[in-house]
Amino acid sequence: MNLDVLILAAHPDDAELSMGGTIAKLVKNNKKVGIIDMTRGEMGTRGSIETRAEEAAEASKILGLTYRENLDMIDGNVKFTQENLKKVVSAIRKHRPQIVFGPYNNDRHPDHIGAHQLVKEAMFFSGAAKFETISENAVQQNFRPERVFYYMQTYEFEPSFIIDISDTFDLKMKAVRAYSTQFFNPESSEPETFISSPRFIRYVEARAAVFGFQIGKDYGEPFYSEEKIELKLTSLF
Repeated sequence: MNLDVLILAAHPDDAELSMGGTIAKLVKNNKKVGIIDMTRGEMGTRGSIETRAEEAAEASKILGLTYRENLDMIDGNVKFTQENLKKVVSAIRKHRPQIVFGPYNNDRHPDHIGAHQLVKEAMFFSGAAKFETISENAVQQNFRPERVFYYMQTYEFEPSFIIDISDTFDLKMKAVRAYSTQFFNPESSEPETFISSPRFIRYVEARAAVFGFQIGKDYGEPFYSEEKIELKLTSLF
């Protein structure tokens, strides 16, 4: 299935937290959007593989995703290996997106750093004709997306651009809260983690407000591009 936009993430909930508003906005603009999670989040303190899969399905429904898949890499061990690289390259070739989003290169979670390297390398090798990948018992045709952009997770960076998500912020937060085992839930008896405290959700909301303020809007999501971006003259007015 061809997609307009493919988001690659280390864990279920990473994409929603980092760019859920942008995803919802793309869908509202009739773009076919898919998320590929690299792991099932099995190393997480809270929840199980089964509940996280159910939560990811609910979040996908809320955002209106066209497609979602899991590459079954080992949670806590998302590293640059040929096996993992081929999984990501194969996914890109299978869906042939115009734009790919992946995690920024610096973060507190080692899996996010590993996922960044895999996305960056896959963007190159997906277009290399002699880098062979197999899907459905057939050699895949090489394909390189037009653009790759990186989303913000824990550590901040100076954005290349900020997307106004004022009209989709509520959908973003609804999708985030679909992961009820992962984030603050006053009825939960599971141990508190870095992301399950009430402070964390307030931080997610506050950061979106800060980046929105920087562009004169209510809420925004920041992105980084290693390449220069063309700005249409009509975008200035």
